[in-house]
Amino acid sequence: MEVSQMLVTHSMLVKAFLGFLVGGLLIPFITASNPLGFRKSSFIYTMIFQAIITMIAFAGIVAVFTGDLGWSTTTIIMVVVWAIMMYIEIKKYKAIKVANIQNADTHKVLKSSFIKISIIHILLVAAMVVLMVLKAKGVISL
Repeated sequence: MEVSQMLVTHSMLVKAFLGFLVGGLLIPFITASNPLGFRKSSFIYTMIFQAIITMIAFAGIVAVFTGDLGWSTTTIIMVVVWAIMMYIEIKKYKAIKVANIQNADTHKVLKSSFIKISIIHILLVAAMVVLMVLKAKGVISL
């Protein structure tokens, strides 16, 4: 597989991931009256989140090594963003898993946190997309 194909695959995965993140914002609303459904949905969401973001990282790393692209500043930023997103997602799921979700106040706080964290994830991915578009157009050089 050529480097350009790997980069296209990486780009398509990022777009699919962004769509997944936006869709994930619906989970707290769909499961509003079902705390256990929220916990189960959160688990499924976290597993899919981790699968997609790992595929993105793998495609990117393969492109870096097969294309001798080197570890540029943007590549390092992407790896750091990936690690931060994984850390946040794992912490979020652990909090939902161990919480007394039957308590209405706890459920409300967790739903609010889920939405806020999802928005942070979306902003991080969007920022990376903008950064890479600006780099590709030559507006910035990192």
